[in-house]
Amino acid sequence: MKKIITVGCMALAIFSLSSCSSTTVAPNSSKTEKSTAGKMQAKKKNTTPKMREKKNEYWKLSSELRSYPDLTKFSNMSLEVSISKNITYLKSNNKTIYTFYSSAGVDNTTPTGTFAVQAETSPSFYNSGEGEGANYAVSWLEHGVYLFHSIPTDSNGNYIVSEAKKLGKSPASHGCVRLSVSDSNWLYEQALSGALPVGTPVIINQ
Repeated sequence: MKKIITVGCMALAIFSLSSCSSTTVAPNSSKTEKSTAGKMQAKKKNTTPKMREKKNEYWKLSSELRSYPDLTKFSNMSLEVSISKNITYLKSNNKTIYTFYSSAGVDNTTPTGTFAVQAETSPSFYNSGEGEGANYAVSWLEHGVYLFHSIPTDSNGNYIVSEAKKLGKSPASHGCVRLSVSDSNWLYEQALSGALPVGTPVIINQ
């Protein structure tokens, strides 16, 4: 979805255990190794985001099953969009702190490269030329042209379910990056509050 909005409308390791070739093994070494490996595997498992299943009205809800992060506790944030994976990663110091299902533009309509969160935001908009609108827009290029926003709405402000079902499954937009209703609302609120600062890098990859 491309729609010019202005500042004036702001509501705005895998852990490997080395095995020795010695024929003498301490009685508890195997147990210790298993215990250590188990703890490392549990630790690794805990760092993997638990994503919501893409079924029913998942596009209305948060992409992850855990709570959104408190951005006031993080620094050096960035948003990294993978067009081909239909995923957007929110990172702090290059470590992912939250993962969003997303859908960028079809036919290479989403520019790739490094951009930045801009000041323009909007609670909602409608583009009559495209016959679609959206809610919770945050600009990242050309001051209101390329946005993060919700899945699209029709002229009456209702979410278009046929488009919503594409979220996180395939590119679907006219160039913007679509997020779920909950995710886009949260990101919009972070931008409004300054918790997601203007200038935060936005990296778009194929």
